[in-house]
Amino acid sequence: MRVAQISEFGGLEALKLQDVDEPRPGAGEILIAVTAVSLNFSDTLTLRDRYQVTPELPYSPGAEIAGSVEALGDGVTAIGLGQRVVAFIGGNGCREKIVTKASNAVAIPDGVSDEAASTLPITYGTALHGLKDRGRLECGETVAVLGAAGGAGLAAIEIAKLMEARVVAVASSADKLALAREHGADEEVNYTSEDVKARLKALTSPNGVDVVYDPVGGDYAEASLRAMAWDGRYLVVGFASGTIPRMPLNLVFLKGCAIVGVFWPAFVAREPERHRANMVQLLAWCQEGKIAPHIHARFPLSETPKALSLIAERKVTGKVIVNPQL
Repeated sequence: MRVAQISEFGGLEALKLQDVDEPRPGAGEILIAVTAVSLNFSDTLTLRDRYQVTPELPYSPGAEIAGSVEALGDGVTAIGLGQRVVAFIGGNGCREKIVTKASNAVAIPDGVSDEAASTLPITYGTALHGLKDRGRLECGETVAVLGAAGGAGLAAIEIAKLMEARVVAVASSADKLALAREHGADEEVNYTSEDVKARLKALTSPNGVDVVYDPVGGDYAEASLRAMAWDGRYLVVGFASGTIPRMPLNLVFLKGCAIVGVFWPAFVAREPERHRANMVQLLAWCQEGKIAPHIHARFPLSETPKALSLIAERKVTGKVIVNPQL
């Protein structure tokens, strides 16, 4: 069985295509023939041991996968052979077959492709959890989405619009902002040509931004915080810029706003039933055409390093997919 994996932490250069023994499912587990792995920025960090969690080696990238069930372990009754499923597995997804707990898998409904399903757990799952569970977003409120053309940003735009919010996309180029518009953004702010604080304040006058969705961190975090409304919620989703901002807490005090952590993997581990309910909702929206994952590019397993290099070099809008069967 082929797998793209590292034996030491060395970034993309350490990622090699290797042959390993095919796994077998134990009690409560299933074997999935993987047809789609949705890659994320966090994969590039993990290969360099720069993410929040250090994985055991050898390790392959890919925390969210989709495919068909090939074998069942003892006691598995809720899933059948041949069933198409999507699962958040935490890592080791870039391989032809993988064993995971049956409880991790959610059935993919007819009309939803494996590729589309594989993009839902992390970006859309985080967006739904962040905006609904952590951000308390209400109909008619304004959301500013930083890094709006990335996979996380586009997902947040679509979820916010489904929740009937007004969305301001914040990104670094006209092309990226145009893509954000295609996915539902109402207004836009260009990092490179506009003052972020001033533009956000102008677009949301007199109240300010109700919710900031920030998967980026870095230079524009404080500017966005300064544009927030009274009782606003600043959602800390990630640090794709590579820089963790240091926020002046006097702004939080003066605005009566909240800085709220959105650590989706911990939510999945601590509240699996709520996570499953969110996944069922996302798959239903996808089936109904209410969300449309944007796939930037597709690669065979052998080109996993190339796929990840696009993400590392900030050349991706939406998601990148690897198909281990190719």
